[in-house]
Amino acid sequence: MKKSQKDKGSVCEIRNKKASHDYFIGETFEAGVALLGPEVKSLRGGNAQMGDAFVRPNRSGELFIYNLSITEYKFHTLSEYNSTRPRKLLLHGAEIRKILVAVEREKMVVIPLKIFFKHGLAKISIAICKGKKLFDKREALKKSEAIREAQKIISNRMRSG
Repeated sequence: MKKSQKDKGSVCEIRNKKASHDYFIGETFEAGVALLGPEVKSLRGGNAQMGDAFVRPNRSGELFIYNLSITEYKFHTLSEYNSTRPRKLLLHGAEIRKILVAVEREKMVVIPLKIFFKHGLAKISIAICKGKKLFDKREALKKSEAIREAQKIISNRMRSG
């Protein structure tokens, strides 16, 4: 089997659906993740939840992702497994510095957007975000409802016309 055919069949992408609702998404980065073997197998099966996940730097200036829940792989041999352990993100130094400046000076937060596989490696797309207020969330819902209604009207006219 060709490699391109194999990659197309095993496309697994886990998205953080709450991120665009709760935050204004700014600059995005693609980061590698330090994972254990069973965690990679579990991710390939789509067994992860990232609704409450966030990224925070530690004292030495490295970035870690917290509250990313990767379900235990059922055929693993590890004796103790913590599904929400902090995992190190692998980024270039310039990217880390840019994120640290945004977090410390501008009071922004770093939120994971999606987990995917690229060339066989697990990657996380993270973004520098700013939290939305309640009225911003309501306004976004109104806009999406208006767009949905307009699309419904257009499709009804196309059917009847």
